[in-house]
Amino acid sequence: MNQIKVNIDKKKNSISIWNNGKGIPVVIHKEHNIYVPELVFGHLLTSSNYDDSIKKVTGGRNGFGAKLTNIFSKKFTVSTSDSKNKKAYQQTFSNNMSQKDAPIIDDSIAGDFTMITFEPDLKKFNMKELDDDIISLMHKRVIDIAGVTNSTVSVYLNGKKIQVKCFKDYVDYYLKDEKIDGVELPRLYDNPHSRWEIVLTMAETSFSQVSFVNSICTSKGGTHVNHIVDQVILIK
Repeated sequence: MNQIKVNIDKKKNSISIWNNGKGIPVVIHKEHNIYVPELVFGHLLTSSNYDDSIKKVTGGRNGFGAKLTNIFSKKFTVSTSDSKNKKAYQQTFSNNMSQKDAPIIDDSIAGDFTMITFEPDLKKFNMKELDDDIISLMHKRVIDIAGVTNSTVSVYLNGKKIQVKCFKDYVDYYLKDEKIDGVELPRLYDNPHSRWEIVLTMAETSFSQVSFVNSICTSKGGTHVNHIVDQVILIK
């Protein structure tokens, strides 16, 4: 995968996420006797990655979040192209995953991709529209994705390429308007391990942090943050 594209349409209450990674296999699952894309996005208790005793470098439960998105949407469509089996697949679910259309399956010679398009059921969240705060939060998450994915991946938001290619770019973007007494904040960067990138800077007020584990934002911090902070405090 080298591209991720996110589009947020406030007026249409529609959000789509597309990537050109390996497509979902367009085959009948031997055990459940349905197509794999429907199993992944439209059936509960079919995810993986539940064993917390196994070390892993990916986050989430491999499909659980997508199913919840389907459940909390008025309309949810999955489209994928599987170059291995030379098939393209599209299926739409509606009314909080309670209804589903028959999948549309065609021969495909296109490259791999997967796209999810959904319309949130705003009533479930006591909302009348995608308000500015929610859209800003979604925008932040897209920028987060650009900062924590491989530098070979280009991320786009509403057709515009995010000018963040690595974690250092992300930090600079995050702190671009932050100054103390008119002076740009200093940054101390370290990459002690292939799985760790750390940046320290100054703050006028109390301690704050921005952190990720396996590309998932950990807004409340955690032992990974404490592990670094405790060392800094000891050095001081």
